[in-house]
Amino acid sequence: QVQLVESGGGLVQPGGSLRLSCAASGSIAAINAMGWYRQAPGKQRELVSSIMGGSTPVYADSVKGRFAISRDNAKNTVYLQMNSLKPEDTAVYYCNARGVGKDRGGFSYQFNSFGQGTQVTVSS
Repeated sequence: QVQLVESGGGLVQPGGSLRLSCAASGSIAAINAMGWYRQAPGKQRELVSSIMGGSTPVYADSVKGRFAISRDNAKNTVYLQMNSLKPEDTAVYYCNARGVGKDRGGFSYQFNSFGQGTQVTVSS
């Protein structure tokens, strides 16, 4: 009942930049945290970055200093600005949101949803 739609992936040369966006929609009462995961071929999905309320964002060591996460609470949207991209950043990037939803009966439920993913390819 909570949908996440990502955009902004694509092909970029090493050293280039991309900005990913993810909008959450549906029966949302509150979003506690939003973030980004990625999965490269043959590897497990890993956390790239997350942001919770007014807390300091969390970043994977491999992207610190290059990626920046931000959130627009009014639009239930999270962004990931990716700079100085490297070939090893190539992966499918998935948006994630955790929070509280409301069903049709007005009852609250916890959700932990992922988007469909957007491909990021860093190559010359």
